[in-house]
Amino acid sequence: MFQYILISLFLAQSVLCDTRKPNFVIFLTDDQDAVLDGMSPMKNVQRFIANEGTTFLNSYVTSPICCPSRASMLTGLHVHNHLTLNNSAAGGCYGRSWRKLEPRTFANSLKNVGYNTFYAGKYLNQYGVRAMGGPEQVPPGWSEWHGLVGNSVYYNYTISNNGVPTHSTDLYLTDIIRDLSISYIENQTESAPFLMMIAPPAPHQPFTPAPRHKGVFSNASVPKHPNFNVAATDKHWLMRMPPSPLPESFVPQLEDVYRSRWESVLAVDEMVADVIEALDTKALLDNTYVIYTSDNGYHIGQFAQVYDKRQPYETDIKVPLVIRGPTVPKNCSSQQPISNIDIAPTIMKLAGLLPPASLDGRPISFDVHDVPERSMLIEYYGEGRDGTVDARCPWEYDSRHLAQCYPEYECKCQDATNNTYGCLRHISDRINIKYCGFADDENFLEMYDLSSDPYEMRNIIHLALPSVRHWYKLTLAETLVCKGFRNCDNPLENPKIYG
Repeated sequence: MFQYILISLFLAQSVLCDTRKPNFVIFLTDDQDAVLDGMSPMKNVQRFIANEGTTFLNSYVTSPICCPSRASMLTGLHVHNHLTLNNSAAGGCYGRSWRKLEPRTFANSLKNVGYNTFYAGKYLNQYGVRAMGGPEQVPPGWSEWHGLVGNSVYYNYTISNNGVPTHSTDLYLTDIIRDLSISYIENQTESAPFLMMIAPPAPHQPFTPAPRHKGVFSNASVPKHPNFNVAATDKHWLMRMPPSPLPESFVPQLEDVYRSRWESVLAVDEMVADVIEALDTKALLDNTYVIYTSDNGYHIGQFAQVYDKRQPYETDIKVPLVIRGPTVPKNCSSQQPISNIDIAPTIMKLAGLLPPASLDGRPISFDVHDVPERSMLIEYYGEGRDGTVDARCPWEYDSRHLAQCYPEYECKCQDATNNTYGCLRHISDRINIKYCGFADDENFLEMYDLSSDPYEMRNIIHLALPSVRHWYKLTLAETLVCKGFRNCDNPLENPKIYG
């Protein structure tokens, strides 16, 4: 009997002593899509994260552009609450309002309870530029900081190393981020938990692969889904602009972009394997949550666009999300609707913190059978920052402030100041709807039933019951001003869509 008592006491003591907080490693890529097979090159992500964890098949971003989406991920707030509206300084990207919010990121919350924290790579697009305070600033929440100054590049960049700007011309940035990350892991122990955020530039334009990967996908081809290079006659005015469809002579250039994007993420895939190996070597992997995701998606030729993001269609707003960790089911997939505002409360909860009620996101459930009804908000506020349209374009002085216009594509434009919209992405086990309202001259509306129309070929706004259209309109209006999870994410009744 005494022997059994000793064994019981030992087991109880072991349970009581195993109070280590988990570690977190977050890989955040730039413009990696989920819809155009953007994860196909990622064999190591599949092997070391997805096969050992869960793939979330309904993962979306709050905005289909870098700076607002990253601000949402870091804070757990919708765009209208953190006020980083687009990638420009005037739009709040690393502006004064953002810097007031930085102490509220999940990184700062974890640092305040004893976590070591590490950041390497792209942060917010305007970080480190002189007008925004310069690279000497180290954002609060990061005990080790290696932030890229400005937007994504692969060579000829400046990194703020804990506030000391360091310039490089010939070292491939993804590989430098890998080396910094592995060095950091090699100096960690079980005595203190850590958070790492690893943010490589790939596959953002200019889509530069490492020399060792150039040409690897020379035979790859952009998917020719039904919406590839078709005229968008039932969509908002920017999508209807000429040329539509694009001339066939442009398609080879789109293929080149697609291949370069795939090749540029191969160095990221290698980095994932190296980081996992370093964690395993240090006996840290079993107590670490590893998250892999992107800040937005991407389109290449869909609806006769060229290549960019900024639109509310699935190519641009749906992103990869795979997670492994101590409590995550292995080799599973989940249909749970996820927004990137959920990352912050998820990490806080897993770290033993109570996520504040002021957050707009909610913790992710790791029950793969859980598919709660949810209506997720997507916002975009047209930037028009590159509004000086090339003189060769016939609409150089257009009053709508066209932007991202490419003369080489017959002046096909990707953005405008009134390319401004709010969308509800409504998902449950029975509903798969998108409803969008545009703040343009037409107050245009779009609605799609993705269960029957996954490529968003048919705008059904005029086929839905008036009561349903009114319900979505009111719900979107309320969500665009909501604050806090309880107000932003209430369960919805199942509307009958068609008459």
